[in-house]
Amino acid sequence: MFLGVPGLRQSAFAILVLAAATAVLVSCGNNYNTGFGTTPGANPATIKVHVFVSNPLFPNATTTAPVLNVVDGQRDLLSPSVISVGATSTIPGLMVLFPNKRFSLVFSASNNSLTVVNNVSQSVAQSSGGKSASVSLPGFSESIVVAPDNVTGFAAVPSVLVTGQSPGVVDVLDLSNDVISAAVPVPGARYLAQSHNGNRILVFGSRPDTVTVLAPSSVGTSTDPRTDIQSSLFDHPVWGVFSSDDSTAYILNCGPECGGTTASITLLDMNSNLPGPTIPIDAGTTGLLSGNILYVAGTKPGANTCAGSSTATLATTCGEVSTVDLGAMTVTATATITDGYHNRIEMGANNRLFIGARTCTNIKAPSSGSSPGEVRGCLSIVNTSKSTVVVPPLQGDVTGIQPISRRNVVYVVQNGELGIYDTTTDKLQTTQVDIIGQAVDVKQVD
Repeated sequence: MFLGVPGLRQSAFAILVLAAATAVLVSCGNNYNTGFGTTPGANPATIKVHVFVSNPLFPNATTTAPVLNVVDGQRDLLSPSVISVGATSTIPGLMVLFPNKRFSLVFSASNNSLTVVNNVSQSVAQSSGGKSASVSLPGFSESIVVAPDNVTGFAAVPSVLVTGQSPGVVDVLDLSNDVISAAVPVPGARYLAQSHNGNRILVFGSRPDTVTVLAPSSVGTSTDPRTDIQSSLFDHPVWGVFSSDDSTAYILNCGPECGGTTASITLLDMNSNLPGPTIPIDAGTTGLLSGNILYVAGTKPGANTCAGSSTATLATTCGEVSTVDLGAMTVTATATITDGYHNRIEMGANNRLFIGARTCTNIKAPSSGSSPGEVRGCLSIVNTSKSTVVVPPLQGDVTGIQPISRRNVVYVVQNGELGIYDTTTDKLQTTQVDIIGQAVDVKQVD
């Protein structure tokens, strides 16, 4: 730890190398055999699978700079080239990939800005006026989507004051002109789930019995783009997953975890906007649909919810992942995972489901006698074929998960560090990429 920031390493050798190489790194030079981390550096000219890692604390001479690190996702090598986003994004964090994968949006929580990065040229995109392409939001957002047209975006901003109603808007982004083209009021708008075709966006806000359906085609017309669906079948809805044909949305009701009564999945017919039926679950704040199976993760209510853990733990509060057969409308399996607010979920190779949370119970128990002790954080790796769970011995929030295509590895950002997991062993592989600074999010961009 350096300057009190997890993940920012300091050594005499690293400082000397960084000081000598900073100009080369920032200017994307040809000196690719840097030797940073545990492996040699990648040659930027030969990278075929580009992975971006947002990093607000990249060492730059005697200070730090906000950048996106570039990793060769095929060979797990760090490129000496970095994408400098300092002019528009002072603390790059959440990244959102455009559907066409040509661009990425990078959100900075320090100034609530969105920077547009050109994935091909690996630089900040330029607006028509020759300036860096960016959009300033009126407040913090943790949920942003880009429409299939690749020129329209949507950002949930829950803090924006609205006359005559509770705060909260969905800002509509004109990404071709780098402006907010409209602000659609939705009380407490916090999370957005977009249909595959982009015709509907589910908005989850502060109303415990309401989901707002937003029709992008009606924005800017005389027709109200919002349809509020209020129902007793909703209990603090926080997320939604669309069927492959977009005809049905599976609404995750947080229930007790969010101050409600009952956690469940409510089916929402997107043609009629009629909710029902429901599938009872123990907890659910995020989900992933794989064929006809919906995986749902959340933190269970009650005392000593870790009793069903397949491995012994000192934790008394745990989460649960449910396997839901949508054809049979029933939960077919459950497994105990770490607790916290689950908001990251991705399927890697070999049927490994990676689930990340924030504000979980971190444990670091010292070894005693023959007992090795326990180290536990916010990441769970679920073998969906066997319903078994591995909790890696690392602490901290999970802020990014990215399976690498056609490989048995998954990149995970936890507690400011990038870790590369082997899905055949459920462990960190031998070769790792050392991000100097603080990793926040990770995305494969091609």
